[in-house]
Amino acid sequence: MSSKNAVKIKFFNGEDIPLELHKVRVVQKLNLVSIERRLEALNEGGFNTFRLNTRDVFLDMLTDSGTNAMSDMQVSAMMHADDAYAGSQSFFRLQKAVEDVLRKKYLLPVHQGRAAENILSCAYIKKKGDLIPMNYHFTTALAHITQYGGRIVELLHDEAYNIASSCPFKGNMHVEKLEEVIRETGAENIPFIRLEASTNLIGGQPFSIQNMREVRNVADRYGLRIVLDASLLGENAYLIIQREPEFKDASMSEVISIITGLADIVYFSARKLSSSRGGGICTNDLTIYRELEALVPLFEGFLTYGGISVREIEAMAVGLYETLDESMICQSPTFISYLVNSLTDNGVPMVTPPGVLGAHVDAMQVCAHIPQNQYPAGSLAAAFFLISGIRGMERGSISNQRDENGNETYADMELLRLAVPRRVFTLSQIKYVIDRMSWLYQNRSLIGGLKFVYEPPVLRFFMGGLDPVSDWPQRLIAKFKEDFGDSL
Repeated sequence: MSSKNAVKIKFFNGEDIPLELHKVRVVQKLNLVSIERRLEALNEGGFNTFRLNTRDVFLDMLTDSGTNAMSDMQVSAMMHADDAYAGSQSFFRLQKAVEDVLRKKYLLPVHQGRAAENILSCAYIKKKGDLIPMNYHFTTALAHITQYGGRIVELLHDEAYNIASSCPFKGNMHVEKLEEVIRETGAENIPFIRLEASTNLIGGQPFSIQNMREVRNVADRYGLRIVLDASLLGENAYLIIQREPEFKDASMSEVISIITGLADIVYFSARKLSSSRGGGICTNDLTIYRELEALVPLFEGFLTYGGISVREIEAMAVGLYETLDESMICQSPTFISYLVNSLTDNGVPMVTPPGVLGAHVDAMQVCAHIPQNQYPAGSLAAAFFLISGIRGMERGSISNQRDENGNETYADMELLRLAVPRRVFTLSQIKYVIDRMSWLYQNRSLIGGLKFVYEPPVLRFFMGGLDPVSDWPQRLIAKFKEDFGDSL
């Protein structure tokens, strides 16, 4: 059976539910602690879901980074790793996988995606004020670019900022704006153009191949390079097959080859792309390879391990090949679609169309009574954990950083992301997510705001500590107990 047939299942009773195309062979015990303990955990963690201990977490929907389930083939590959500091055969197997899947000859391994962003920023941002045009920023990419004196400009179409939309490719770059920015800034002040597949912070939204072709044409006219963040490349390719008519009969391999062929440099986090650990920078241009080569031993490790365990390198190689399997890649987007559509049917405002990585709840609407300077997305994340034991991630103003004068910069969207890692959750667990979020939405007026009590200067969403601005957690607990009694 081909993968295309395998992912199109119709149920006799007319229900539209996702079907798991895998079986569970190893399980990990979960705990669902009391709501009182969950409040204690929030207080201990500064109402920041990043700082929660997993012993208090029932379903971990914080991220898909490093949390995707590995396949039996990946685990078995780890057993024949070549433990060598230099010249490991594990590296050459990974290099072959990169060439076969991503169609790039030269590979520089790094320990994860943000390490690649550090190297690229160090190599190419030469002076303060250098500008990186992009479809949308990612937190760590922005942090590294600004750390080296650069700045960014985001060039999405207006439709991308509409929460509820039918636009299939909200991650598309606005090509006319790109040309305008290049003319105004000067190509000599633009180290590269960055495209992210798929745009994480606006709801995991993909770009189309047609759009990337148009960006490539502009880049060629002005002699600029395109850098592709391919961390969610497989899911972006899957949605292209689903949504871009030209490619409705194409294979994953064909679509991925076209996308990577349009980029000069491809970098990725294997924590996302291949369900393992590590990352990489790859190119077909020897000049680019030489420009970056020396930075890997400086920051990461030798050129054939890049700070990654060789066992993970073996898993990366297998995971890259598995990215070509549509039945494997489709599992997360189909579960996300089911979750988004079910919550939408229950009235919960969601980012649509469903994207990749996770389901995204519009905290700006859910918590319309909370001013943005009290961080509605962070409040919603804390409230949802409190009433469910489910850990999501704030993707709003807490995830932003202050400007150079210390002023708050508010996010374009205030989102609660409920990540759906590949092949991790069961359908009954997803239905639990739907039930608890629907209840919280009905009782949303009880959610209150947050304020910072500890704020690190960089990437504050990872480490920052907050407090509630009122006693709203206690009031939410009282309503929960009224409706659910002794239920957890």
